[in-house]
Amino acid sequence: MNIVDFIKNTRKTLISLEIVPPLRGHSLENIHKTLQPLVEFNPSFINVTYHREEIKYTYRPDGTIERRKINRRPGSVGIAVALKYKYNAEVVPHIICGGFSKHEIEQMLIDYSFLEFENVFALRGDPLKGEEKFTPHALGHANAVGLVKQIVDMNNGIYLEQPDIALRKTNFCIGVAGYPEKHGEAPDFETDLQHLKEKIDAGAHYIVTQMFYDNQKFFRFVEACHNIGINVPIIPGINPLNNFNHLEILPRLFHIQLPDELVAEVKKCKTNLEVQQVGVEWSVMQCKELKQHGVPVIHFFTMSQPNSVENIIRQVF
Repeated sequence: MNIVDFIKNTRKTLISLEIVPPLRGHSLENIHKTLQPLVEFNPSFINVTYHREEIKYTYRPDGTIERRKINRRPGSVGIAVALKYKYNAEVVPHIICGGFSKHEIEQMLIDYSFLEFENVFALRGDPLKGEEKFTPHALGHANAVGLVKQIVDMNNGIYLEQPDIALRKTNFCIGVAGYPEKHGEAPDFETDLQHLKEKIDAGAHYIVTQMFYDNQKFFRFVEACHNIGINVPIIPGINPLNNFNHLEILPRLFHIQLPDELVAEVKKCKTNLEVQQVGVEWSVMQCKELKQHGVPVIHFFTMSQPNSVENIIRQVF
């Protein structure tokens, strides 16, 4: 079932999860350890992230430099299939622009269609480490708008190379990312919101937001979306604080602000275990308020912290 149908067929707030593929050389057991405490809550869908390659430079004895691409995490196809059939759950693989040509993306989508996936999540992806800004593949998409359009074309039976016979139409429900505090590369909130509307106008069906820790920013974001004609389901993303390092890492990597009250509570803690408890309590407060406002789904970024997410869900749902 596609994500929008899940939402239409219930009046209660649903649960969804997001997992990160294990590092290359590790097994799926890491993912199972994350998911098994959570699947009892019947998540409506599970997102599987995709992480692009990294560039490694090696200096040779002769003074030349070798440039190699290294994939630190495996691709999402095998993992998505394994989870789909192990947990009998709707799995949503991430499709990114970074590092892929349009033909490579098309082949990936064909594979997912053959494997009977009904949902995908379309993202531009991050710049490579060391890049000042995102550089698209020479034969790829510069942003998620183009990616959404390509998926919509395939849903209409339009492929990059059209043979003389009609091609099978795919049936993907397309999710895209939204940023209640704007994307880190956007010059301002309004410009970022217009870019989001371009993704919706291109054919995206729903939005999952970046993590946030101030619900008022989410509510303002939803209102701003409605004001410019974005009327698809908007799903809030929740990521509980888990350790002291999050105070520095999360704002820097995800371009978000942590409320002063939350920061003050974390600074009172003496151990990461105490920080984890503060993170759970704060997320429970967020989720209860979000439920009261009738959000369609609460999306949890598990980030290998299933205990925190399990504690939150038990107290909220």
